[in-house]
This record gives sequence, structure tokens and C-alpha cells, in this order.
Amino acid sequence: MNIYLTAVISFLLIAFIIDAVADYFNIKNMTDELPGEFAGYYDADKYKKSQNYLRDKTAFSFISSFTVLVIEIIFIISGGFNFIDMISRSFGYGEIATGLFFAAFLMILLNIIQIPFAAYNTFVIETKYGFNKTTVKTFFIDILKTAFLFAVIGLPVFALIVWFFVKFGSFAWIYAAAAVVLFEILITFIAPVFIMPLFNKYIPLEDGELKSELERYALRENFKMKGLYKMDGSKRSTKSNAFFAGFGKFRRIVLFDTLIEKHTTDQLVSVLAHEMGHYKKGHITKFMAMSFANTILMFFILSFFIDNQYMFEAFGMQNISVYAALVFFGFLYTPVSMFLSVIQNVLSRKYEFEADKYSVETYKKPDSMIEALKKLSVDNLTNLTPHKFKVFLEYSHPPVLERIKAINNIKTEE
Repeated sequence: MNIYLTAVISFLLIAFIIDAVADYFNIKNMTDELPGEFAGYYDADKYKKSQNYLRDKTAFSFISSFTVLVIEIIFIISGGFNFIDMISRSFGYGEIATGLFFAAFLMILLNIIQIPFAAYNTFVIETKYGFNKTTVKTFFIDILKTAFLFAVIGLPVFALIVWFFVKFGSFAWIYAAAAVVLFEILITFIAPVFIMPLFNKYIPLEDGELKSELERYALRENFKMKGLYKMDGSKRSTKSNAFFAGFGKFRRIVLFDTLIEKHTTDQLVSVLAHEMGHYKKGHITKFMAMSFANTILMFFILSFFIDNQYMFEAFGMQNISVYAALVFFGFLYTPVSMFLSVIQNVLSRKYEFEADKYSVETYKKPDSMIEALKKLSVDNLTNLTPHKFKVFLEYSHPPVLERIKAINNIKTEE
């Protein structure tokens, strides 16, 4: 068997097995005993509901991931990529246009596979547990909007990368990496203004106690921002969240309407103080730098595989092409991507603790932050006792009980 084919299938199987093992440990780690910190927040029935939610989501994830894995392996072994390539070449265009057809056909196929799973998750599981507010119309409109963005943003970027490798040969990876880094920077500025409003409405936060307190805190911390916005998160789900969008003076504070409905002013300001902490501590800049470094590393390694005949034979291809190499390399990059993801999650969890500390030390209302974390956990049916292996692999945020413990330690120190 071709060594590249062996590697690709092995990577796919190992990634699936690692995820499955982590999920198994996670389920086994559940306990019927409610953690003391959440006494009075969960009754017995709701706590059991949160555990059933985890079981259902885990079982569904296993089934969907296994199904996609089988489809991927069959598609690769049966020459599915070559079939798509032959169709793309049949139009008789050059490398770049053919590559666009190839990428578009693969994206359409991927969506056909994913839509049933996304629909089941939204309309069966999320509905069963009282989260879903998405209508069938909104569900399919979101798919069309995503396809539109792929067509007007994703495909041109893909075409540009192909052009670099066709035009500049061995130095192409440098130009491609630079272009993608510049694109990543650009997208942080245009996303809040042009992309995010395609999916949700963002309206300025109305005057009142919350807006005044948020502005007062931001002014005290010398935190410049474009404005305070409320997002219609209830259009799709009852789950709550808050986030920052944009960069520099174009930053926007965004709160889900569901979050505003369920939390007090002090709790909301504590949450937003946490988000400000990420900026003040330089976490956003550090993550962007890591993303840029990953992009550069990826294109550098790609440069050694761009015309590798054995890689193309592994995928049953009759012709070598830059555009197909970009897709195939994604499979080979899987172990590197997984490793970097784990490292990023380790750093992210560290930064979350730092942002919590910033919120507590600057807003000086630790109990409000704890209350907010508890409410968010209950409202979103968060798993209170995740297994350490699951946390290590996938969690970008520390488990809520660890965050509460750290905040209580800060209170004790003060």
C-alpha cells in the first residue's frame, strides 16, 4: 500500500480513536452527586437533565464522526477525488479556474454530508433540551449565506494561493503565507461590519443602568471601543454568551440578548471585564501571533509536498495539480494540527484564569463573577465534571469549578 495512503488513513483513525477515548472517559467521569458549589442552582431533575444532554451529545458526536470517517476513507480509496478532478477538468479551463471548480464541488459534497447531521443536532437534540429557537427557514438561509461567503471570500483566497504556487515555484509558500496572514488581519476588521451582520442583528445597547456601568468601567480601564451592542442570539438558541469583535479602536462589545435577560448588571460587567482582560493582558495579540506562525509553518511544510507524485497516487489521482495538493496536504497535516490545537488549548485555559483574575481585581466584585459563571453553566447545561483527558485535548476554557476555585483563592488573598 502507498505509504502516503497508509499515513492518511492512520491519521484519520488515530484522531477518531483519541476523540472517542476522551469522550468515553468523559462520560465515565460523570457522577450523580451534585458539586457543592452548585447547591441551590441545580435541582435533582435539572442536574440529571444536564447529564443526559452530555450523553446524547456524545453519542451523536460518535455516530456522526464515525459515519464521516467511513465516508472519507471510502471516498479516498475509491478514487472520489480523481472523479471530482476529472469533472473539473472537463470544462477545459486552466489550473486556477479548474481548481475553483474542484474546491467548489468538494464543498458542495461536504455540505450534503453535513446538513443531515447539523439538522438532527439542531432540530432533535437541541430542541429536546429546550435550546433550539432556529426555524427551518433560518437553518437553510444560514447554509446559503455560508455558501455565499465561501464563494466570495474563500474561493478567491484559494485561487490566489494556487496562483502563487503556479507563478513563483519554490518561493511560492512565502507569498502564500504572507497573503493569508494579511487576509487574517483584514478579516478581524471587516467581519464585525460586513460578515457577522449577515447572520444576526446587532443593535446598539439601549441607554440605561447596564450601558452606563459598562461605559464607566471601560473608561476607568482606558479601554477604547466602537460601541456596545446587543445581538439577537435568541433567534437561534436560548444559550447565552458575550464576546468582543474587531480590533483596536474598532472593537465592539457584543452581548447576547439571552445573556442580558438572565443576569444582573454587576454580573454582566464582570463577564465583560473578563473579556477586556484578554485584551489588556495581550492574549488576543498572542493568539493572532500563534495563528500567523501556524500559517507560515503550514505553508512551509506544504512546499515539500506540492508536487509529490506519491501523495497524488495515494488519493488515486491521474494528474498532479496545485489545487488538489492543497486539499490533500490537509490530511497529512492532521497530526501537526492536533498537536498545535492541544498547545493552544493549554495556553487558552491559562489565559482564561488570567482574564478572570483581571475581572476580579479591576471590577472588584468576585461574587458577581462567580454568580455569572454558575448561571451560564446551568443555563447552558454545562458538564461540571469533565474528565482531565477531555479537558487537556479539547477545552479552551478551564472547567467551571476550577475557575470558581481560582476566584475564591483571589478573594482569600485579598
